[in-house]
Amino acid sequence: MFLLRANYTHPAFREAARDMLPLATGIAAWGLMTGVAMVKSGMSVFEALAMTLLVYAGSAQLAAIPLIVASAPMWVILATAFCVNLRFVVFSLHLRPYLMHMPRWRRLVNGFMTADMSYAMFTRRFPHPPTTPEEEHQQEAFLCGNYFVTWASWMASSVIGIVLGNLIPTSWGLGFAGVLCLVGILCSLANTPLRRLSAVIAGAAAVATYALPLKLNIVAAIAITVAIAFVLDKKLAPPPEPTA
Repeated sequence: MFLLRANYTHPAFREAARDMLPLATGIAAWGLMTGVAMVKSGMSVFEALAMTLLVYAGSAQLAAIPLIVASAPMWVILATAFCVNLRFVVFSLHLRPYLMHMPRWRRLVNGFMTADMSYAMFTRRFPHPPTTPEEEHQQEAFLCGNYFVTWASWMASSVIGIVLGNLIPTSWGLGFAGVLCLVGILCSLANTPLRRLSAVIAGAAAVATYALPLKLNIVAAIAITVAIAFVLDKKLAPPPEPTA
């Protein structure tokens, strides 16, 4: 999408890229750690590169790697990746009104390129869907600027991590650096009482179900949190205003 001239020449593209640049360091640290983790888990360079280019989902990659190494059943790996990426279903539902004017193939590309911070930055900049062709173009260009910085930072750092995976000692604590990156993202997104409560519930559920094999406590925590948050959201939603 960011290779289309109409997008990368639009002022909104440069605006989005500038907004995303301060976050590129954190994304790069997370990508570097993921690249190293894939190689350290026993994956070949080819397999790690293929996973990076085709999956493009750091949290799902890190959740799936130990299961692959442990020779877990395919359904467990797929279910874990699905649950970890379940938030993108919510992102897609929210972004649907913004993207429905595009052809299907462009909507699919947007879905693949969407990341947590690109979604957060875009919805903060454009709280409402476009109403004119000019707004449609502006919002698409802004999205593409976000995509470019996020994708380039992730891919470059992941490839570096894969190449250097056998040279970087585990004692450097790259795993901890990745956790810090995720904590930073979590804090930036936990901007409502329900989101903060959801984070607490997820942490408590993950600890309570830690004894489950194959790290299924992560899947259980996600399922429990989604169910509770869904119920609370319905109950706490303001009543509809009466119509005249």
